[in-house]
Amino acid sequence: MSMNAMSDRCEPVAGAGHASSSAGECGVKDQVMRSGPSSSQEVTRALPWLALIGPTGSGKTTLAARLARECGDVELVSADAMAVYRSFDIGTAKPTKAERKGIAWHLIDVVEPTEEFSVARFQELGAIALQAIAAHKNKAMIVGGTGLYVRAITDGLVIPPRFTDIADELNRRASEPGGLGDLYEELLALDPLGASRTGKTNTRRIVRALEVCLGTKKPFSSFGPGLTQYGSPRTMFVGLEMERAVLDRRIEDRLDAQLKLGFIEEVRGIVEGGEPLSRTARQALGYREIIEYLKGDRSLEETRAAILSRTKRFARRQIAWFRRDPRITWFDASSEGLFEHVFDQIRRSCVGN
Repeated sequence: MSMNAMSDRCEPVAGAGHASSSAGECGVKDQVMRSGPSSSQEVTRALPWLALIGPTGSGKTTLAARLARECGDVELVSADAMAVYRSFDIGTAKPTKAERKGIAWHLIDVVEPTEEFSVARFQELGAIALQAIAAHKNKAMIVGGTGLYVRAITDGLVIPPRFTDIADELNRRASEPGGLGDLYEELLALDPLGASRTGKTNTRRIVRALEVCLGTKKPFSSFGPGLTQYGSPRTMFVGLEMERAVLDRRIEDRLDAQLKLGFIEEVRGIVEGGEPLSRTARQALGYREIIEYLKGDRSLEETRAAILSRTKRFARRQIAWFRRDPRITWFDASSEGLFEHVFDQIRRSCVGN
């Protein structure tokens, strides 16, 4: 049954506006640690119809493209922290030409690798994209593995501002003997609730919470109840999972394919551009390791092993993040009937069964 035939039974995404889209290691959770839903956020008035999530290598992009093509009235919004970077093509496994053909993809190739990119900026661009999709009278499907980016759109997280000078100083202090303990005591005095959420040994979270407290003159905890609070399921959540051994093999096979496609040459071209990568761009899986290889710091075999180790750890963290969300309906990504199972779930949700 075509989704076009039932689209009048599906609730459309609200809102309108100009879109920023492309025809063509999360690393950022510290930017919104413990934020919470806010009904005042513009993004909550333009919610996606569906969010397709899962760990890296689980096949989200391929499935999303097929679903969008079958549905006919769906535009895709990438929720990948590294796909936003131009020239980061092979290593980030961006949609292929075949997966882009006839389908609108948003939030791919929106900034240069020299630029910083934050969850706040993603949330802003995502809201614009959702409004434009609604203006086209289409439905929006979020696709990606950066859990914080997904929730920034689906839950309208309140994003505390950044104060980089303050953060730099706090990180310097944290690196000194006894410095982290002193920072935690300072946070405890300024924001007891926020301190209870960070733990005493998590440098990144302590620094981020203190950065906001000092920069805004308000407790960090005042920006939301926490990432453990989940909004109402007004968006459908579909998750892809598989046995760990199967996922590991997929990750290995994909990296080998990327290397054959020219991953190293892609990184060499970016490095030879002259300008250094931004802090957030440097977090992209594989790019840092290949840069070290190009400098002669490690062999190709060591580089491959390092990328695989980091990617598999990253996939575990993604799984742990998504597993906490009770709104997600999970499907075995390795099953032969995956598309049919997911499509049937979408169809039944749309007709209200």
